[in-house]
Amino acid sequence: MAAHRNGRAMKKGIGARLHAGARAWPMAPSYIPLREYSSQSIYNPVPSTFEILADANRRRILDALLMGPCAVGDLVDTLELPQPSVSKHLRVLKDARFVDVRQEAQRRVYSLCSQPLLEVDAWLEPYRRVWAKHLDALERHLNNMKDARPKPRRRKR
Repeated sequence: MAAHRNGRAMKKGIGARLHAGARAWPMAPSYIPLREYSSQSIYNPVPSTFEILADANRRRILDALLMGPCAVGDLVDTLELPQPSVSKHLRVLKDARFVDVRQEAQRRVYSLCSQPLLEVDAWLEPYRRVWAKHLDALERHLNNMKDARPKPRRRKR
């Protein structure tokens, strides 16, 4: 028995933490990084391309990198986001191979990788063809309506 709390003896170890009001689960071992316990890494270890692109800030980062390679500080200034947030999104983009990083002295410079975006483009191609057919049919329909429309009559004075 270790300490007394409200006149009761307390146990050492997990019991002491439970009595002190700490949660028993989940308890992360000290040797495993906290990010390993996120729900994303447990249930879905590899986010899909669309999950990565679904985040508006990540799309803004990709848009900024269209102009050319950028250092993290430049992205922070451009996007007006906190540096830890930009770094977190850059790490996700780097892990998914959307961006490359190179070290220049004390700066990390990120550049856009086109391969994952080309894969998305290839996936979208059949859908573009379907929409193009529909839009062509709509255009023909509107042109037919324009030709079939009666001409306005002039009012007699």
